[in-house]
Amino acid sequence: MTLLDICSELTEIRADNHRYPLHHLVFIAVCMITCGAEDWKMVSQLARKKKYWLKLYIPMPHGVPSHHTFIRVFERLDPDEFRQCFINWVKQIAERTHGEVVAIDGKTLRRSYDKGDNKAAIHMVNAWASQTGMVLGQLKTAAKLNEITAIPALLDMLEISGCIVSTDAMGCQKAIAEKIREKNAHYLLAVKGNQQLLHDDIKLYLDALTTKEKLPEGASSHETVEKGHGRIEIRRCWTSTDIHWLDQREDWKELAMIGVVESERHEGNKVSTERRYFISSLTTDAKNFMNSVRSHWSVENNLHWVLDIGFREDECRIRKGFGPENMAIFRQVALNLLKQESTLKLGVKNKRIMAAADDEYRTLLLQGVI
Repeated sequence: MTLLDICSELTEIRADNHRYPLHHLVFIAVCMITCGAEDWKMVSQLARKKKYWLKLYIPMPHGVPSHHTFIRVFERLDPDEFRQCFINWVKQIAERTHGEVVAIDGKTLRRSYDKGDNKAAIHMVNAWASQTGMVLGQLKTAAKLNEITAIPALLDMLEISGCIVSTDAMGCQKAIAEKIREKNAHYLLAVKGNQQLLHDDIKLYLDALTTKEKLPEGASSHETVEKGHGRIEIRRCWTSTDIHWLDQREDWKELAMIGVVESERHEGNKVSTERRYFISSLTTDAKNFMNSVRSHWSVENNLHWVLDIGFREDECRIRKGFGPENMAIFRQVALNLLKQESTLKLGVKNKRIMAAADDEYRTLLLQGVI
């Protein structure tokens, strides 16, 4: 089933005398947001320019809907139901490989606050498949601190069997680790001060491990050196599956190993060093462990940065009703379509320009929708 087919199952929220079927409005919005529209007014105006192309796929006896129609509909459309349609569509088109890192991370839609209604900016928790390069799903929270409760709910929606689920320190919670293992996936969780005793114990052990010339049984290490952009970055990783001494090991479901990743950056005469500590249900060597950690960091560059630069998400002023959340879902549908198309070697922003200008390229991009 295409996204258009899946969205035809959305619950109609309007009176029976409406002119435009709901899934047709979804289709137009997906197409025009992929082509560069950033608000409902631009969706309508751009659709007018592409009316004859749109008629190849949907009947439009009443012409193109006004931007008021898009506003009314998507301020009221249930985002939970729309999100489930999105996730069902992704399950059909995404081919995840065994061991793929699924990074869970949050992002605030900064301009979605509404002072008039005393409404704070919404915070979205996203699941990003690092190898596939797709958003698998997302869930709104009232604030960043609510990620702790949102992450298990998001995981329940996803098919992540065989994957490695990674989170930042906010997601380092016993219930989240247990939920990930229940989903037949492995966890890789950053540990900081919110788990103070655990952090201090593994830090003491791993810092001592880094000083040993010969590593003990169950431990491994790996190092990479990269040069670029005027700096040299040396990354080192040490891991250990010897955790019998760790008092908290029984608190974390099927905890199998601990690890530390050290980043040493040289820029001119300046040298900075940072260490990050992790727990995991994996049993692997330091090389694969470090690769998995680095895959999690890609969520910032390949998802959050692209949403801000390629889609200007932080500048979006849609604020009323469910509008901000539904627009966020539309952006992620468009992002998945743009990321999956690999024939044109351009960034997301330039691909959107090409989609607006070239009917053939737009049709190629939207194969997963129509």
